[in-house]
Amino acid sequence: MIAASTSAVIYNDKRRRKMVTPEGISLPITVGSRGSRVGAYMLDIMIYFFAQVVFWILMAVLFSTTFEDTLSGTEDGVTGAAEFIVILYTLVSFVGWYAYFFAFELSPRGATPGKRIVGLRVAARDGGRLTAEAIIARNLIRDIEALYPIVFLFVVLAGEGGNMGWAAAIWFCVFCAFPFFNKDALRAGDMIAGTWVVEAPRLKLADTMSTQGAAHGTSGVTGAKYQFGDEELGIYGEHELQTLERVLRDDKYESLVAVHGTICHKIGWNPGAGDERAFLEAFYAQLRAKLEGDMRFGKRKADKYS
Repeated sequence: MIAASTSAVIYNDKRRRKMVTPEGISLPITVGSRGSRVGAYMLDIMIYFFAQVVFWILMAVLFSTTFEDTLSGTEDGVTGAAEFIVILYTLVSFVGWYAYFFAFELSPRGATPGKRIVGLRVAARDGGRLTAEAIIARNLIRDIEALYPIVFLFVVLAGEGGNMGWAAAIWFCVFCAFPFFNKDALRAGDMIAGTWVVEAPRLKLADTMSTQGAAHGTSGVTGAKYQFGDEELGIYGEHELQTLERVLRDDKYESLVAVHGTICHKIGWNPGAGDERAFLEAFYAQLRAKLEGDMRFGKRKADKYS
Protein backbone atom coordinates (compact mmCIF):
# COMPACT_ATOMS: atom_id res chain seq x y z
CA MET A 1 0.00 0.00 0.00
CA ILE A 2 2.83 2.41 0.92
CA ALA A 3 4.78 1.58 -2.25
CA ALA A 4 1.75 2.14 -4.44
CA SER A 5 1.00 5.47 -2.78
CA THR A 6 4.61 6.61 -3.19
CA SER A 7 4.59 5.60 -6.86
CA ALA A 8 1.44 7.61 -7.48
CA VAL A 9 2.98 10.72 -5.91
CA ILE A 10 6.13 10.37 -8.00
CA TYR A 11 4.10 9.95 -11.18
CA ASN A 12 2.07 13.03 -10.39
CA ASP A 13 5.24 15.02 -9.60
CA LYS A 14 6.57 14.18 -13.07
CA ARG A 15 3.63 16.11 -14.51
CA ARG A 16 4.04 19.14 -12.25
CA ARG A 17 5.17 22.35 -13.95
CA LYS A 18 5.52 26.06 -13.25
CA MET A 19 3.71 28.49 -15.53
CA VAL A 20 4.89 32.10 -15.47
CA THR A 21 2.21 34.66 -16.38
CA PRO A 22 3.00 37.90 -18.29
CA GLU A 23 2.84 39.66 -14.88
CA GLY A 24 5.74 37.51 -13.68
CA ILE A 25 3.65 35.31 -11.37
CA SER A 26 4.74 31.67 -11.10
CA LEU A 27 1.76 29.32 -10.89
CA PRO A 28 1.97 25.57 -10.23
CA ILE A 29 0.10 23.43 -12.76
CA THR A 30 -0.20 19.74 -13.60
CA VAL A 31 0.03 18.57 -17.21
CA GLY A 32 -2.91 16.37 -18.20
CA SER A 33 -2.16 12.68 -18.60
CA ARG A 34 -2.23 11.08 -22.04
CA GLY A 35 -5.04 8.74 -21.04
CA SER A 36 -7.29 11.54 -19.78
CA ARG A 37 -6.74 13.50 -22.99
CA VAL A 38 -7.76 10.53 -25.13
CA GLY A 39 -10.82 10.01 -22.91
CA ALA A 40 -11.80 13.68 -23.24
CA TYR A 41 -11.49 13.53 -27.03
CA MET A 42 -13.65 10.39 -27.22
CA LEU A 43 -16.29 12.05 -25.03
CA ASP A 44 -16.29 15.12 -27.29
CA ILE A 45 -16.75 12.93 -30.36
CA MET A 46 -19.66 11.14 -28.72
CA ILE A 47 -21.29 14.44 -27.69
CA TYR A 48 -20.85 15.88 -31.19
CA PHE A 49 -22.29 12.86 -32.99
CA PHE A 50 -25.19 12.67 -30.54
CA ALA A 51 -25.96 16.31 -31.43
CA GLN A 52 -25.72 15.40 -35.11
CA VAL A 53 -28.21 12.54 -34.66
CA VAL A 54 -30.61 14.88 -32.87
CA PHE A 55 -30.24 17.43 -35.66
CA TRP A 56 -30.84 14.75 -38.32
CA ILE A 57 -33.97 13.52 -36.56
CA LEU A 58 -35.25 17.08 -36.22
CA MET A 59 -34.73 17.71 -39.92
CA ALA A 60 -36.38 14.38 -40.77
CA VAL A 61 -39.44 15.35 -38.77
CA LEU A 62 -39.66 18.84 -40.26
CA PHE A 63 -39.00 17.76 -43.84
CA SER A 64 -40.31 14.19 -43.84
CA THR A 65 -41.77 14.36 -47.36
CA THR A 66 -38.59 15.82 -48.82
CA PHE A 67 -36.46 13.16 -47.11
CA GLU A 68 -38.63 10.40 -48.57
CA ASP A 69 -38.03 11.83 -52.02
CA THR A 70 -34.29 12.01 -51.34
CA LEU A 71 -34.00 8.44 -50.09
CA SER A 72 -36.21 6.84 -52.73
CA GLY A 73 -35.54 8.98 -55.77
CA THR A 74 -32.96 8.48 -58.51
CA GLU A 75 -30.41 11.07 -59.54
CA ASP A 76 -32.88 12.57 -62.00
CA GLY A 77 -35.77 12.31 -59.57
CA VAL A 78 -34.27 14.16 -56.59
CA THR A 79 -35.96 17.51 -56.16
CA GLY A 80 -34.20 20.82 -55.71
CA ALA A 81 -35.58 21.03 -52.17
CA ALA A 82 -34.07 17.65 -51.32
CA GLU A 83 -30.68 18.72 -52.66
CA PHE A 84 -30.89 21.87 -50.57
CA ILE A 85 -31.60 19.86 -47.42
CA VAL A 86 -28.65 17.55 -48.06
CA ILE A 87 -26.33 20.52 -48.72
CA LEU A 88 -27.59 22.27 -45.59
CA TYR A 89 -26.97 19.20 -43.44
CA THR A 90 -23.47 18.78 -44.88
CA LEU A 91 -22.60 22.43 -44.19
CA VAL A 92 -23.97 22.28 -40.65
CA SER A 93 -22.00 19.11 -39.95
CA PHE A 94 -18.77 20.59 -41.31
CA VAL A 95 -19.10 23.98 -39.59
CA GLY A 96 -20.42 22.42 -36.39
CA TRP A 97 -17.39 20.14 -36.03
CA TYR A 98 -14.96 23.06 -35.94
CA ALA A 99 -17.28 25.49 -34.14
CA TYR A 100 -17.72 22.95 -31.30
CA PHE A 101 -14.01 22.94 -30.41
CA PHE A 102 -13.30 26.59 -31.27
CA ALA A 103 -16.18 28.04 -29.24
CA PHE A 104 -15.63 25.96 -26.11
CA GLU A 105 -11.84 26.28 -26.01
CA LEU A 106 -12.01 30.04 -26.57
CA SER A 107 -14.44 30.41 -23.66
CA PRO A 108 -13.13 31.55 -20.23
CA ARG A 109 -13.02 27.90 -19.11
CA GLY A 110 -10.75 26.98 -22.04
CA ALA A 111 -12.27 23.51 -22.27
CA THR A 112 -14.75 21.47 -24.28
CA PRO A 113 -17.44 19.49 -22.40
CA GLY A 114 -15.29 16.36 -22.70
CA LYS A 115 -12.30 18.09 -21.12
CA ARG A 116 -14.46 19.56 -18.36
CA ILE A 117 -15.83 16.11 -17.51
CA VAL A 118 -12.34 14.63 -17.03
CA GLY A 119 -10.97 17.80 -15.41
CA LEU A 120 -8.76 19.31 -18.14
CA ARG A 121 -8.39 22.66 -19.87
CA VAL A 122 -6.26 24.21 -22.61
CA ALA A 123 -3.68 26.82 -21.55
CA ALA A 124 -1.11 28.94 -23.35
CA ARG A 125 2.43 27.82 -22.53
CA ASP A 126 3.60 31.43 -22.16
CA GLY A 127 1.07 32.01 -19.36
CA GLY A 128 -0.92 34.54 -21.41
CA ARG A 129 -4.44 34.33 -22.75
CA LEU A 130 -5.49 31.78 -25.33
CA THR A 131 -5.72 33.38 -28.76
CA ALA A 132 -8.06 32.45 -31.59
CA GLU A 133 -5.03 31.72 -33.77
CA ALA A 134 -3.70 29.15 -31.28
CA ILE A 135 -7.08 27.41 -30.94
CA ILE A 136 -7.57 27.29 -34.71
CA ALA A 137 -4.06 25.91 -35.25
CA ARG A 138 -4.28 23.14 -32.63
CA ASN A 139 -7.68 21.97 -33.85
CA LEU A 140 -6.86 22.00 -37.56
CA ILE A 141 -3.66 20.03 -36.91
CA ARG A 142 -5.62 17.49 -34.84
CA ASP A 143 -7.71 16.60 -37.88
CA ILE A 144 -4.52 16.01 -39.84
CA GLU A 145 -3.14 13.93 -36.96
CA ALA A 146 -6.15 11.69 -36.36
CA LEU A 147 -9.37 12.38 -38.26
CA TYR A 148 -8.13 12.03 -41.84
CA PRO A 149 -6.09 8.86 -41.22
CA ILE A 150 -9.09 7.26 -39.50
CA VAL A 151 -11.30 8.17 -42.47
CA PHE A 152 -8.76 6.58 -44.84
CA LEU A 153 -8.69 3.43 -42.70
CA PHE A 154 -12.46 3.13 -42.89
CA VAL A 155 -12.26 3.52 -46.67
CA VAL A 156 -9.76 0.65 -46.82
CA LEU A 157 -11.91 -1.54 -44.56
CA ALA A 158 -14.78 -0.91 -46.97
CA GLY A 159 -12.71 -2.47 -49.75
CA GLU A 160 -11.40 0.70 -51.38
CA GLY A 161 -8.06 2.45 -51.45
CA GLY A 162 -5.46 -0.34 -51.77
CA ASN A 163 -2.14 0.70 -50.22
CA MET A 164 -3.74 3.86 -48.87
CA GLY A 165 -4.66 1.87 -45.74
CA TRP A 166 -1.02 1.15 -44.91
CA ALA A 167 -0.07 4.76 -45.53
CA ALA A 168 -2.93 5.92 -43.27
CA ALA A 169 -1.90 3.47 -40.53
CA ILE A 170 1.73 4.69 -40.60
CA TRP A 171 0.57 8.31 -40.68
CA PHE A 172 -1.70 7.72 -37.68
CA CYS A 173 1.00 5.92 -35.66
CA VAL A 174 3.61 8.62 -36.30
CA PHE A 175 1.37 11.41 -35.01
CA CYS A 176 0.11 9.29 -32.10
CA ALA A 177 3.73 8.83 -31.00
CA PHE A 178 4.35 12.57 -30.58
CA PRO A 179 2.99 12.82 -26.99
CA PHE A 180 5.30 9.98 -25.91
CA PHE A 181 8.49 11.72 -27.03
CA ASN A 182 8.22 14.89 -24.96
CA LYS A 183 7.81 15.33 -21.22
CA ASP A 184 4.73 17.58 -21.49
CA ALA A 185 2.73 15.04 -23.56
CA LEU A 186 2.35 17.62 -26.33
CA ARG A 187 0.87 16.52 -29.61
CA ALA A 188 1.92 18.19 -32.88
CA GLY A 189 -0.98 20.66 -32.67
CA ASP A 190 0.12 21.83 -29.21
CA MET A 191 3.69 22.32 -30.38
CA ILE A 192 2.60 24.48 -33.30
CA ALA A 193 -0.03 26.44 -31.37
CA GLY A 194 2.07 27.00 -28.23
CA THR A 195 -0.48 25.36 -25.95
CA TRP A 196 -0.66 22.53 -23.47
CA VAL A 197 -3.50 20.70 -21.76
CA VAL A 198 -3.43 20.92 -17.98
CA GLU A 199 -5.50 19.61 -15.12
CA ALA A 200 -8.25 21.92 -13.91
CA PRO A 201 -9.25 20.67 -10.46
CA ARG A 202 -12.72 21.60 -9.31
CA LEU A 203 -11.67 23.73 -6.36
CA LYS A 204 -13.34 26.76 -4.83
CA LEU A 205 -12.17 29.36 -2.39
CA ALA A 206 -13.15 28.70 1.20
CA ASP A 207 -16.31 30.44 2.31
CA THR A 208 -14.32 32.44 4.85
CA MET A 209 -12.35 34.05 2.04
CA SER A 210 -15.45 35.82 0.73
CA THR A 211 -16.99 36.68 4.12
CA GLN A 212 -14.16 37.93 6.34
CA GLY A 213 -13.73 41.63 6.93
CA ALA A 214 -10.91 42.16 4.46
CA ALA A 215 -12.97 40.75 1.60
CA HIS A 216 -15.59 43.42 2.27
CA GLY A 217 -12.94 46.13 2.07
CA THR A 218 -11.63 46.47 5.64
CA SER A 219 -8.35 44.89 6.70
CA GLY A 220 -8.35 42.92 9.92
CA VAL A 221 -4.60 43.55 10.23
CA THR A 222 -4.22 47.30 9.75
CA GLY A 223 -7.83 48.48 9.75
CA ALA A 224 -7.33 50.02 6.30
CA LYS A 225 -10.41 50.14 4.09
CA TYR A 226 -10.08 49.00 0.48
CA GLN A 227 -12.82 50.06 -1.91
CA PHE A 228 -12.31 49.99 -5.66
CA GLY A 229 -14.24 51.82 -8.35
CA ASP A 230 -15.59 50.39 -11.61
CA GLU A 231 -12.70 51.86 -13.58
CA GLU A 232 -10.14 50.20 -11.31
CA LEU A 233 -11.95 46.85 -11.33
CA GLY A 234 -12.50 47.09 -15.09
CA ILE A 235 -8.83 46.46 -15.88
CA TYR A 236 -9.23 42.70 -15.33
CA GLY A 237 -11.59 39.94 -16.42
CA GLU A 238 -12.48 36.34 -15.64
CA HIS A 239 -9.05 34.94 -16.55
CA GLU A 240 -7.25 37.28 -14.15
CA LEU A 241 -9.87 36.58 -11.47
CA GLN A 242 -9.08 32.86 -11.69
CA THR A 243 -5.35 33.60 -11.52
CA LEU A 244 -5.83 35.77 -8.42
CA GLU A 245 -7.95 33.02 -6.86
CA ARG A 246 -5.13 30.49 -7.30
CA VAL A 247 -2.60 32.91 -5.81
CA LEU A 248 -4.78 33.49 -2.75
CA ARG A 249 -5.38 29.77 -2.32
CA ASP A 250 -1.67 28.91 -2.58
CA ASP A 251 -0.91 31.70 -0.04
CA LYS A 252 2.77 32.06 -0.96
CA TYR A 253 4.24 35.34 0.27
CA GLU A 254 6.38 35.97 -2.82
CA SER A 255 3.41 35.53 -5.15
CA LEU A 256 1.15 37.73 -3.00
CA VAL A 257 3.72 40.53 -3.04
CA ALA A 258 4.26 40.24 -6.80
CA VAL A 259 0.54 40.30 -7.63
CA HIS A 260 -0.07 43.11 -5.13
CA GLY A 261 2.61 45.21 -6.80
CA THR A 262 1.27 44.48 -10.30
CA ILE A 263 -2.32 45.45 -9.42
CA CYS A 264 -1.25 48.60 -7.54
CA HIS A 265 0.82 49.69 -10.53
CA LYS A 266 -2.12 49.07 -12.87
CA ILE A 267 -4.66 51.06 -10.87
CA GLY A 268 -2.27 53.73 -9.61
CA TRP A 269 -2.42 52.87 -5.91
CA ASN A 270 0.42 53.02 -3.38
CA PRO A 271 -0.93 51.46 -0.15
CA GLY A 272 2.49 50.38 1.11
CA ALA A 273 3.67 46.95 2.21
CA GLY A 274 2.61 44.58 4.97
CA ASP A 275 -1.09 44.20 4.13
CA GLU A 276 -0.86 42.47 0.75
CA ARG A 277 -3.27 39.60 1.44
CA ALA A 278 -6.04 41.85 2.80
CA PHE A 279 -5.67 44.11 -0.25
CA LEU A 280 -5.86 41.17 -2.67
CA GLU A 281 -8.83 39.57 -0.87
CA ALA A 282 -10.72 42.85 -1.12
CA PHE A 283 -9.82 43.29 -4.78
CA TYR A 284 -10.77 39.66 -5.53
CA ALA A 285 -14.16 39.89 -3.79
CA GLN A 286 -15.10 43.18 -5.42
CA LEU A 287 -13.87 42.09 -8.88
CA ARG A 288 -15.85 38.86 -8.64
CA ALA A 289 -18.98 40.76 -7.54
CA LYS A 290 -18.60 43.16 -10.49
CA LEU A 291 -18.08 40.38 -13.06
CA GLU A 292 -21.05 38.38 -11.73
CA GLY A 293 -23.21 41.51 -11.77
CA ASP A 294 -22.24 42.27 -15.37
CA MET A 295 -23.03 38.68 -16.39
CA ARG A 296 -26.60 39.08 -15.13
CA PHE A 297 -27.01 41.82 -17.74
CA GLY A 298 -25.44 39.73 -20.49
CA LYS A 299 -21.99 41.35 -20.35
CA ARG A 300 -18.90 39.17 -20.02
CA LYS A 301 -15.26 40.17 -19.81
CA ALA A 302 -13.08 37.15 -20.56
CA ASP A 303 -9.78 38.83 -19.71
CA LYS A 304 -7.98 42.16 -19.53
CA TYR A 305 -7.75 42.32 -23.32
CA SER A 306 -11.54 42.12 -23.84
